[in-house]
Amino acid sequence: MVTLRYHGHSCWEVEGEGKRALIDPFLTGNDLADVGPDAFTNLDAVILTHGHGDHIGDTVQIAKKTGALVVSNFEISNYLAAQGLTTHPLHLGGGREFPFGHVKLTIAHHGSSGPDGEYLGNPAGVVLTMDGKKIYHAGDTALFLDMKLIGEMYGPIDVALLPIGDNFTMDVKDAAKAAEFINAGMNIPMHYNTFPPIKADPALFVAAVEGQGGKAMVVEPGQTYEI
Repeated sequence: MVTLRYHGHSCWEVEGEGKRALIDPFLTGNDLADVGPDAFTNLDAVILTHGHGDHIGDTVQIAKKTGALVVSNFEISNYLAAQGLTTHPLHLGGGREFPFGHVKLTIAHHGSSGPDGEYLGNPAGVVLTMDGKKIYHAGDTALFLDMKLIGEMYGPIDVALLPIGDNFTMDVKDAAKAAEFINAGMNIPMHYNTFPPIKADPALFVAAVEGQGGKAMVVEPGQTYEI
């Protein structure tokens, strides 16, 4: 069994096989987060989709405290290794088996600059396989037709975590189409209501996905979903 715990925005904690990974740990400065960076003491990995501050977030503090391996693209990995973290670089289309699970980076259509405008490579989505379950974290992205390939080639996807906040990413309508393309067993919205420009109603996403024959649900910060 794999447990997903939502910490607000795009931050998800994934636990299975006695291993734990954290994706995009933006907690400090996130009013919707249910925990702060000090909540993590036992962590195997931090996985990052891109370099924006609301995704790298508290990675440095958390990884230094826990000794977690940071897995991300080559540029982010080098950027964080220079800050004393243990990292493993991947890039788009690349994957690797780690003690905590398998990570594959997929394309995403967005940006990936650092806090001072540093070039931090291409943004990515993540297919994380843990304890035989597959979770697709889309990162920040626009809708793109190749999401069909993600579902077909790397699936079946058990859970798709999809941004719905519009302005910087897909809106509800686009995210519902993404859910149709990916054909996951469950679709859960993320990256909404953290800031005024990304205000969205997740219930509309659930209704749209269910209206096209799929499954979707809202997971609030602090709540879990088990596969």
